[in-house]
Amino acid sequence: MTFLEQLAHASLAQQSLLCVGLDPEPRKFPSSLGKDAAHIYDFCAAIVDATHDLVCAFKPQIAYFAAHRAEAQLERLVAHMRRTAPHVPVILDAKRGDIGSTAEQYAIEAFERYGADAVTLSPFMGFDSLAPYLKYHGKGAFLLCRTSNPGGDDLQNQRLADLPGQPRLFEHIAQLAQGPWNLNGQLGLVVGATYPEEIARVREIAPNLPLLIPGVGTQGGDAQATVKAGWRVNSPIIVNASRALLYASQGPDFADAARLAAQALRLQLQPIH
Repeated sequence: MTFLEQLAHASLAQQSLLCVGLDPEPRKFPSSLGKDAAHIYDFCAAIVDATHDLVCAFKPQIAYFAAHRAEAQLERLVAHMRRTAPHVPVILDAKRGDIGSTAEQYAIEAFERYGADAVTLSPFMGFDSLAPYLKYHGKGAFLLCRTSNPGGDDLQNQRLADLPGQPRLFEHIAQLAQGPWNLNGQLGLVVGATYPEEIARVREIAPNLPLLIPGVGTQGGDAQATVKAGWRVNSPIIVNASRALLYASQGPDFADAARLAAQALRLQLQPIH
């Protein structure tokens, strides 16, 4: 199946819009794991085992692995996901943005080394920075569009005076992703949950694209407002939560606590028809 087919199947089968972000920080691990980077795989695999029947996707953030020289643990973790939850797609949160042969290498890293089903990218360098990823048939690519951090206003919310109607930069990115850049139907957009009105605006511009929405939970995004703004029938959204689930407990019950938190958030994210 393509990434979009995987996503639709998992979301329907699990009745879930929830994505668990895997951002392992050893200093926050329970004492039973020794707060040791050597146990990144053990920690994340326990979270996967506890939540895989509640989610529509997993999203490992590569920096949390690379910072601890744990790339081999990430490879092992993705293999574990394939065995444990083969129906749940894996989105590699890498936010890569480069051109030419460098972008080709990053695409190999995401799709061949780690075997991800989709990847997050920065579109700042234009379409040729995305093209190497789109050569992988059936894989997905989520472009940073309107991110949840306050500094996103510095660029994303600025108007482009030389374009008709003076769209803001994030609106222009959504237009390109919905239109000329989406040659093979592989693109989606990253839109932060802290801006529900702008989620709705992106959905208006890009009615068919999947939206990856971080910022619910620790960052303060409202779950129900997010679903109301972005979810439409046949217009998928993936709502990511990381720290609020991973570190719901720092005791030996951390995986059980993560499951309980995921169950509660999954329920909050149910669309109201």
